[in-house]
Amino acid sequence: MKKLLVVLFALTFSILAVAHGPTPQKVQKTVTIAASPDKVWAVVKDFDNGNKWLPFVTGIKLETKGEDKFRTLTLKSGGKILERLKGIDDDLMKIKYEIVEGDIPVADFNGYITVKKGSNDNESEVEWTGRFYRVYKLNPPIPEGQDDESAKNAINEAFDAGLPALKKLIESK
Repeated sequence: MKKLLVVLFALTFSILAVAHGPTPQKVQKTVTIAASPDKVWAVVKDFDNGNKWLPFVTGIKLETKGEDKFRTLTLKSGGKILERLKGIDDDLMKIKYEIVEGDIPVADFNGYITVKKGSNDNESEVEWTGRFYRVYKLNPPIPEGQDDESAKNAINEAFDAGLPALKKLIESK
């Protein structure tokens, strides 16, 4: 009887180990901007005008539903992304948002951007963090373009384009 229980136990846990689904992913990028945190924060927290510093966005459509504020980003590629503002904390200089749906190979994306004082009063550190899953939630085989690498690449591309553009916009003022 003990051997049977050991075999059943081992079989159960080996199946669970294989059937785990997607792994949570995280991308985090930082840029230093030669401007005061207040000046940088004024641009970052402006959810309505992200297209001023997101070079892959050609337009933004805003919408309010009850207490929730949404923006639809129209992408240069022709696609769209619907985002929901989750909160703005002026004391912490932190804006939180989520991707509700869109033409990007991620699921359950939650992101935030923080602004902190840099090494002097006229320098800021901007950190952009995204946590998400791949699109395909089941186990392998995973369809092309719906895997972890595609999801991470898409977010890395967005952050790698957005942060330098934010820096350029603010430092040119």
